Amino acid sequence: MFPELNSILNSTPDSFKSSDFILVSDRRADASFLIHHYLSFYLRAGCKVCFLGLVQSFSHYSAVGQRLGVSLAQAREKGQLVFLEGLKDSVGVLLQEDTSQETQPLSYLRSPGAGLEGLFRFVERAMRQSGDGDAGESWGPPVLLIDDLSVLLSLGVSVGAILDFTLYCQATVCSELQGNMVILVRCEEEDADDVDEEGSNLLQRGLVHQCNLALHVEGLPTGYCRDIHGQMEVWWRQRGETIYNQRKIFHFKVHDKGASFFARGTSSAVL
Repeated sequence: MFPELNSILNSTPDSFKSSDFILVSDRRADASFLIHHYLSFYLRAGCKVCFLGLVQSFSHYSAVGQRLGVSLAQAREKGQLVFLEGLKDSVGVLLQEDTSQETQPLSYLRSPGAGLEGLFRFVERAMRQSGDGDAGESWGPPVLLIDDLSVLLSLGVSVGAILDFTLYCQATVCSELQGNMVILVRCEEEDADDVDEEGSNLLQRGLVHQCNLALHVEGLPTGYCRDIHGQMEVWWRQRGETIYNQRKIFHFKVHDKGASFFARGTSSAVL
């Protein structure tokens, strides 16, 4: 969890908005540190978290979580964290002979054109499960985290099917259950979609219209810098508004146990 980012977004584990859809995206940079931030943030807040880990293993997130002061293994044992380990579970789906189980979370691996109904049903079940832990804890509002949604494009799932999936998730998690969503997508180079109408840039543009907070991470326009790892553009949109009414850009540097954020031009590296 990053205190400086909490200050920028005016949010803490003790006080945060509900019904938020937060989109994290990157281009020529790695925004996964923000996913680690939100995972530790919502676990500290006592929320019930459903994490769709489509690109990394549970042990990877667990190791980073330990450095940030949270235990994913303990959270999963208590029932606070439901983790779908896409890399591990996909092997069984691809090798199984029975193709009739269309509601399996990763059924799209066998037939991408069938859509993501199985994955949505998994999310829905996880979000609607009892909010009470094994030891009697009462969890806070449900939270859905996905890292990274754009990988589905390389598996043959269409942009339209992915956007339908996020709309269904938003209706269930954010609107009905008053929870939050955090989704990561990785963008291609800016001109990549000129020849690819189903590219990740198109997906990111579609998700921008759905979310109310967008965090976009890019490398520095001037190239590599040892003391500044990139810039983060933040877009806010108030509920009920159709356009984003606030926009700010911050530079950042990722550390082993966190990240530092500062306004452009205020780092000693660029003074």
